[in-house]
Amino acid sequence: MLYLFDLVLLVVIVLLAWRSLNDADLFRGTVSFIALGLLIAVAWVRLRAPDVALAEAAVGSGLTGALILSALVRMRRRGRDAPRPNHAGGAIPRRLIGVLLLALFLCLCGAMLRLAQWPEGLTETALAELPASGVSNPVTAVLLNYRSYDTLLEVAVLLLAIVGVWSLRRAEWPGDVRESYPLLMPLLRIVLPTLVLAAAYVLWIGTSKPGGAFQGGALAGGAFVLMLLGGFGRRALRHRYRMRVALSCGLLVFIAASVGTMLLTGEILRYPAGFAGHWILAIEAAALISIACTLGLLYLGGRPEEAGDGTPVNRSVNGSKNGSMGR
Repeated sequence: MLYLFDLVLLVVIVLLAWRSLNDADLFRGTVSFIALGLLIAVAWVRLRAPDVALAEAAVGSGLTGALILSALVRMRRRGRDAPRPNHAGGAIPRRLIGVLLLALFLCLCGAMLRLAQWPEGLTETALAELPASGVSNPVTAVLLNYRSYDTLLEVAVLLLAIVGVWSLRRAEWPGDVRESYPLLMPLLRIVLPTLVLAAAYVLWIGTSKPGGAFQGGALAGGAFVLMLLGGFGRRALRHRYRMRVALSCGLLVFIAASVGTMLLTGEILRYPAGFAGHWILAIEAAALISIACTLGLLYLGGRPEEAGDGTPVNRSVNGSKNGSMGR
């Protein structure tokens, strides 16, 4: 029965991926993309990778879907017509790309069929060193101990992403919708604390169960986006210095940990014996703050502009400042 479910899930994922790329209506394509991310998360659960499933559901579907919807709203607000796919002029290139993708798919299938049923890898070695890693979750041990360089670079890439976005354009603040939706504020008073507590819980259990900084940061980033939509998230961005510290603290703490471990143990990111768990928790807590701020500020689509008194100001699509944009 489970094999039938997997087959149906695979077929629906392929169909949704095709619809999200080829739907003439951008809104329907975006909805298909969000549904695709949720089903991919289910697929990762079936593959026994709950950590990846949590990240896919929170980032790949939730926050990425919110970013695409925000971009679609800005396009319509500026009066631009959505581009329609031209199937006539590019028929041959599209077919050629389809053939190449099919060939790549067949090559990957052939490579997977040649894999050994029980491949010899580093699983036994990694599990044997797990008691000394400071955590009991193998995924966290790999990301923050065995291969912590990868996580350090991922945190740096997130910081570069927000720097790139801020260097391109200024932010367009969402309009205050509290008057139009009177039930929004009571809902946010319940949802926001729940998301923050859930983010802290996911961070804490990451040492022993699926979770960690990226999953918790995605939940906190979603709370940040809801704050911006509620119209009161600008208070958190009133001080530029604090905002920049929050964005960069993940990378700064990681670099400080690298220097500290180099001085204490003689090797970069080789934690002192008996204290590895404390170092990992400190790094993940700082990374969670940076991830949440980065994902939330990416939703604005640009660098927040502040008035002379430090209060963020609205900027409409034609560059004029106003207080009711987005209504």
